[in-house]
Amino acid sequence: MESGIYSGTLRHRRFTPARHEFTYPLFMVFLDIDRLPELMKVSPLAGYNRQNWVSYQERDHFGDPTRTLRERVSRDAEQNNVVLPEGRIFLLTHLRYLGYNFNPVSFFYCFDRDEKLQMVVAEVNNTFGETANYWLTPAVERPAGENKRYRFRKQFHVSPFLKLGQEYDWTFTPPGERLVSESVSYENGREIFDSTLKLERREWSRAELHRALLRFPWMTAKVITAIHWQALRLLLKRVPVVAHPGAGNFERATAQNLGASWRAK
Repeated sequence: MESGIYSGTLRHRRFTPARHEFTYPLFMVFLDIDRLPELMKVSPLAGYNRQNWVSYQERDHFGDPTRTLRERVSRDAEQNNVVLPEGRIFLLTHLRYLGYNFNPVSFFYCFDRDEKLQMVVAEVNNTFGETANYWLTPAVERPAGENKRYRFRKQFHVSPFLKLGQEYDWTFTPPGERLVSESVSYENGREIFDSTLKLERREWSRAELHRALLRFPWMTAKVITAIHWQALRLLLKRVPVVAHPGAGNFERATAQNLGASWRAK
């Protein structure tokens, strides 16, 4: 298993109260969290903790940027009573492009020493500047063969068009030549929304990074623009807006369900 670039599509489908669907092309990076400074030397257009066309900055993930990302992930695991496997951890995410970063969700793939995928951590961000870490552990795992499948309660307000109190059913394939992540949202046992991320692997190299940048020169700006454009379309379809429940409500929900933590940036 090595670092790489994954390119493909993201599809969202809403089934109620109005049907709504879209698919966008995108790319994400898949990086060994213990080699981030080295990996960001791949191109003169890339930077580590400094501005460039594309950059990784420690402040974008898991709190205190003065500590390594491995230390921050390990500390958050301890706070959530999770035992990390002893192998490598890879981060699937959007980097900063032209100084701007927004990640609806980043995934940390945690492997054991035999490079077998053991668990996934989903770092979810909303447009209110808040973050929730979902530790997808055996406590919420369901049988899925080599894939990892998890069923758990939604605890964090993301879309203003989807309520809390829903259930998530997420499935992840082990990262390889292809990578698939599927998320289904249920309300009262009824499927109301799903998203599917389908990606194909490219090597982590100067040529592949430059190719991705030429196709998507400002990936994160495209992400936030698409979020607001789709929100406008939902408003025009008269989909009800759900008020932000407040951090206090989230913290009460978290206390009832092991495996998630919350912080405001």
